[in-house]
This record gives sequence, structure tokens and C-alpha cells, in this order.
Amino acid sequence: MAKHKGIKRHESLKPLSRHHMVGLHVALKLKRAGTEESRLTLEEIKRDVDDFWNPNGQEHFREEEEILLPAYAEYASIEQPEVIEMLLEHVKIRSQIKQILDAEEFNTSKMQALGELLETHIRKEERVIFPMIEKALPEEKLIELAPYLH
Repeated sequence: MAKHKGIKRHESLKPLSRHHMVGLHVALKLKRAGTEESRLTLEEIKRDVDDFWNPNGQEHFREEEEILLPAYAEYASIEQPEVIEMLLEHVKIRSQIKQILDAEEFNTSKMQALGELLETHIRKEERVIFPMIEKALPEEKLIELAPYLH
């Protein structure tokens, strides 16, 4: 049986990819919220979302929006459907996380919807956006960005 290899990622983007792995775990927990598949209470899932988002998730989005995409824009057009979609998803994810964290009562359908969106978003960044960036940016620029991506 062939061993599945992960996506090769430039060293400078690996911190963002590692945070994506954490995000995928949170997405799975959210997707299972309120179902028999979940081993966690809704309170535990909400706490995991909070731990993922504050402050690391917010910083992650800022790094992509304020460091990575402007660098990409120096070498390629950002007016691409994938980039626009990414930014719109950032807004949706921010909004949905805020709703879940601020809610006094649990809404499993909102939790599950956020899980779906988060998983789809992360996979798109890993499989589409990051490869576009790695292809467009010269090695020197990727190395220059490394200290700013956590």
C-alpha cells in the first residue's frame, strides 16, 4: 500500500499550515456538534473554538490578509475568484465564530455550518491559494516573509 504524502509546503508558510491543522480538528468537532459522533459537550466545543480563535485564529487571518496577499499582489493579480472567495470566507468565518462565542444558547446547526465552512476554507487555502502564492513569489520573497508568519 502506498503511503499518503502530505502537501509539500515552503518553509515560510509552514506555521500557517500547522495552524490550519488545528483548524481542521476544530472544524471536525463543530461538524459533529450535537450528533452521536461527538465525544464532546457543546460547551467543550465552544471552548475549543474560543481557544482556536483567540488570539491565534484572528492573527492568522491578519497575516494572510496583511502580509501574504499584499506580497502575492506584487507578483500576480489578486483579482482572481479564489482570492476573492478566500477573503469573503474570512468575513463569514469571523461573523459565524463571533455569533457562536457570543450566543447564550447553543445552536448546533450554526456550529455544524461553521465546521463545514472552516474545513472547506482551509482545504482551499492549502490546495489552491498557498500553491498559487508559492508559484508566484520568488524564493527570496518567501524567505523575507517567514519572520512575519506565525
